[in-house]
Amino acid sequence: MLIDGRSLWLADTNCYVVAAERGGPCVIIDAPPDVPAIEALVVAHDLAPVALLATHGHIDHAGGGAVTAVYDIDAYLHPDDEFLALDPGSQLRMLFGMAPPELVGQFSFPAAYTPLEDGARLSLAGVDIDVIHTPGHTPGHCCFHLPAEGVLFSGDQLFAGSIGRTDLPGGDYDTLMRSMDEKVLTLPEETRVLPGHGPATTLARERRTNPFLQGW
Repeated sequence: MLIDGRSLWLADTNCYVVAAERGGPCVIIDAPPDVPAIEALVVAHDLAPVALLATHGHIDHAGGGAVTAVYDIDAYLHPDDEFLALDPGSQLRMLFGMAPPELVGQFSFPAAYTPLEDGARLSLAGVDIDVIHTPGHTPGHCCFHLPAEGVLFSGDQLFAGSIGRTDLPGGDYDTLMRSMDEKVLTLPEETRVLPGHGPATTLARERRTNPFLQGW
């Protein structure tokens, strides 16, 4: 199994490639608005993308949707987050307080998405990926679990030492913590967590040290 990632764009968003082996088909997980850097990650392992999975619709995770045109692949997103792709300018103003035209022009969202469904198992690039709908950071936020590898791509649900922010439109703290309790912390403690920002961690470590998870 090959899993590699790069921290890209202004928000240092982690973009990952997942493949059964080097030189074969792969899945891209999250696409920040830096398509050349995503292409470089793919080329580094001689991979052939077959799909783009977006954990959620924020611009720093889905604004590089032009990568789907580069490789002629489908993008997957939960339907509850499609509204976020309609107005990247508003997202910029929410995140950074401004929306310069030259920055808005960096973003490209696919014209359509294949809908993600909670509990679905996607078999892509020779890898089985379970979809876990974890609303709270955004209404359609999803984590991606590779049960055979013991790996969870947590997006902006869970970070090393923290959790996703819930102060943006569609965010809700109680909903995020319910998702954490019912969907994330039920996974094996040895699960390796690869978040949307920052370093990798494990569920066991977060249970012990994450201040937001004390008492769970």
